[in-house]
Formats: sequence, C-alpha cells, structure tokens
Amino acid sequence: MTLYEAIFKRYSMRQFEMTPLDRDTLERIVRFYEKMTSLFPGIETEIGITEALNGKRAPGGFFGVKAPYYLTFYSEERDRAEMNAGYLCEQLSLFLLTLGIGSCFLGSARIQGAPKSRENKKTMITMAFGKPSGRLTRRPEQAKRLPLKSLCVFKNPPTEWMMKVLEAARLSPSALNRQPWRFAVVGNRIHVFSKKDRMDRPRRLAEFDFGAMFAHIAVASEELWLDIDLIRLDNISQKNFRSNQYVLSAIVREQ
Repeated sequence: MTLYEAIFKRYSMRQFEMTPLDRDTLERIVRFYEKMTSLFPGIETEIGITEALNGKRAPGGFFGVKAPYYLTFYSEERDRAEMNAGYLCEQLSLFLLTLGIGSCFLGSARIQGAPKSRENKKTMITMAFGKPSGRLTRRPEQAKRLPLKSLCVFKNPPTEWMMKVLEAARLSPSALNRQPWRFAVVGNRIHVFSKKDRMDRPRRLAEFDFGAMFAHIAVASEELWLDIDLIRLDNISQKNFRSNQYVLSAIVREQ
C-alpha cells in the first residue's frame, strides 16, 4: 500500500491490541519522519514515542484512547507551526497504515511519561497507534465527508488529474470532522479558504486540519507525477470575503 492508497482507506482508529511492535517497525517510523520535508522549512520539530503496553498512560476524558504506543509531536511556536505539524503528522499517520498500523489523533493530550516540551519545542499533537483490534481500513464511501460540489467552485472545467487531487483533499481528516476548507479552482490553481464561524472568524483549531489537507494534496500530486507549489497571493489575501478567509493557493502543474 502506498501513501496515496492509504488516503482512501485510513480512518481514525480507537480500538487497539495491546501488543508490542517489533523494533524494526518503530525504527522505520522514526526514519520516515526524519526524511520528510516540512511544509514551512525552518520550523524545528521533533517526535517522541512512548510505549504504553501496560495500558496505564492513556489520557482521561474525551481523549482517553487506550493504545500500546503514543507518538508526541513537538514543534517550535512559530507562525504556521500548527499547519506544519498537521502536514507532517498526517503523512506519518498514512505511513503507519502502510505498515498495517492504525492511529488516532488525540489533540495536545498529555501522555504519562511523555514530556510536555523539549527544549524550545512544545507538544503540538499526540497520536495513539498500534495494531488494530478489528478492521484496519475503511472504504472511501464510508468516510463521512462533504461532496466536492459542496466544497469547490470551478471557474473552468477541471482536468481529470485535478479532480483526483481534490478528491484526496476532500478525504482529509479534521477536528470533529468540521471540514473547514473550501476551494476555488481556476485552471491549475486551487485557492484554499477557511470557512468562517457565525462570529465571522475562521474556525478555531483549523491550522492543524489545513496542514493535514495540504499533506493529502502533496501526496496525491506526487503519486500523479505533478509539481505543486504552495503560495500566498497578495491580490487575494487583501480581499475581504463574507463567509470565508483566504489561506493559501496550491499551483499544480503536470511534469
């Protein structure tokens, strides 16, 4: 299974077998992280893996998922750091699935035995992971996501490869499944907007979600042999939109 294939099969898993993973698998996870390229270069990040086979390190409350392992993602507190974290962590989650491992994002929940911060980096997200107790994957049609017609506005008829990139973006996970993104597609450009709430503000906690969505766009583009550039266009960022706030634009080109 490739990362691209994993996009269509991954779901947020909350039931795990409390069994160990072999050392080689854990090392592969770390090596994959070390080879990834950040969405925003220059932001220092780090991961830590906490073993919890005794089942006593799960956080309480809503995030109380009992798992054999927890991955803590640390990052500098800089502009777009949470979006960068989402971009890297979603790829980690997809990679875990390619190894036959399920996962679930737990927000910034504190895991017993995992430090809250490391040097100048704070906890951005915690991920529970391990061998699944039950099914590992789901079918794309089982994902509770809005259809593309509710998310996209097209100025021109889109190409087949553009529709595949947008479908990958549509399947991105988000906190409470809010799916805060909206897309205006003009030729080979995807202008990405954040849907505002009733108080005319971008939805809270959306930065990480947008990072995960950009990860899906990047993974799909690589699979389809497309070049992608993420930029912020001044002529759009300076405009005031009634229901949405401009985030970034993805320029996608055939190689």
